[in-house]
Amino acid sequence: MYAIIETGGKQYKVKEGDVVFIEKLANEEGSSLTFDKVVAVLNENNSSFGAPFVKNASVNAKVLSHGKDKKIIVFKYKAKKGYRKKQGHRQPYTKVQIEKINA
Repeated sequence: MYAIIETGGKQYKVKEGDVVFIEKLANEEGSSLTFDKVVAVLNENNSSFGAPFVKNASVNAKVLSHGKDKKIIVFKYKAKKGYRKKQGHRQPYTKVQIEKINA
């Protein structure tokens, strides 16, 4: 059984026991949280899709840690004009473990 959840403006395909890196949340490490925006729940026998979300469906998860991704370099330049701009960015994330899918 797996579900598709929406958080942070993105959708993630999750199943029980998965460890997922999502957009940073304000929850503390070790706390549990519930994702109510479930787009779809699928298993071997049946499936249910929401319009836009499945009613009475939720996904329970546990916050493992917070951190930052690897640095990416954003480099802009214009040829023959002497314009160069170098900038770095590290995206913050929250690492969560999916505990239970309630459908």
